[in-house]
Amino acid sequence: MNFLIGLLLVIAFVVVVIFLHFLKIWIKAVAARAHVSILNLVGMRLRGISPSIIVNARIMAVKAGLEMDTGALEAHYLAGGDVNRVVRALIAADKANIDLKFKQACAIDLAGRDIQEAVRISVNPMVIDAPVQKTGNEAIAAVAMDGIQLRAKARVTIRANIAQLVGGATDETVRARVGEGIVTAIGSAETYKKVLENPDMISKRVLEKGLDSGTMYEILSIDIGDVDVGRNIGAELQKRQAETDQEIAIAKAEERAAMARAQEQEMKARVQEMQAKVVEAEAEVPKAISQAFREGKLGVMDYYRMRNIQSDTKMRKSISGEEQEKPHEREK
Repeated sequence: MNFLIGLLLVIAFVVVVIFLHFLKIWIKAVAARAHVSILNLVGMRLRGISPSIIVNARIMAVKAGLEMDTGALEAHYLAGGDVNRVVRALIAADKANIDLKFKQACAIDLAGRDIQEAVRISVNPMVIDAPVQKTGNEAIAAVAMDGIQLRAKARVTIRANIAQLVGGATDETVRARVGEGIVTAIGSAETYKKVLENPDMISKRVLEKGLDSGTMYEILSIDIGDVDVGRNIGAELQKRQAETDQEIAIAKAEERAAMARAQEQEMKARVQEMQAKVVEAEAEVPKAISQAFREGKLGVMDYYRMRNIQSDTKMRKSISGEEQEKPHEREK
């Protein structure tokens, strides 16, 4: 009997201690009309959850007119999410008439996105520069159809797209796409003067491309801040092409000259070869004459007549050579 009384006293003491331990936070929840039972608070402690975090988040939601289940808050806490951040984002979205569900907010938070910052950007759009100024790129360079380079700067106004926060591309993708659109718009212009006269044509063509598709942002506007005239790329390319053509022509001329020199040397070699054949043939003449004498085919008188003819031929060649040299001597 005494054992049972002692056991009951111990149990009562434990209950009183637990009640007193959670009394403050329980009274706080009851006073805020966000009732949480003592047993639920004890269960949170046993599950390794901080009851104060869950109760404070529930109180914030109830005071803002949102009904928040403690079980859902506990599940998000156990999953490693930031309960307070999610509740604050839901409250801000509700005040701004943004359709944001609790599960959607939890998914965004667990994905590593700042849900509060996303709601803030959705309410208050953000302005980004294209290109990023801190990267050292002063402007986006593009070349018009007339070969003149233009350098443009753009300021893009964006707001968060809540539905694309999970799996959507970041603002870096938006900057890259805007830069690509500016290059395309300038490149399709017939002359750089048209771009300078109407910079809005760049914004209109870029916005028509739907560059915010698949990103976590929605592009509201693209403003061209500055357009400067750069180098004459067309003239530089023509100059380089002319230099290249000149080098090709010089190379071809040198090739033809080398071939001509080779042909000249070949002809000289052929002349020397023919002269050698002539000398060889002339060397055979005395042999033939001697053979003719032995065979009786050539007489002495015939031989002298041939010698006289050869002498007359040499004399005529010498006379003709002298006559040809006389005009040159006169010119000298």
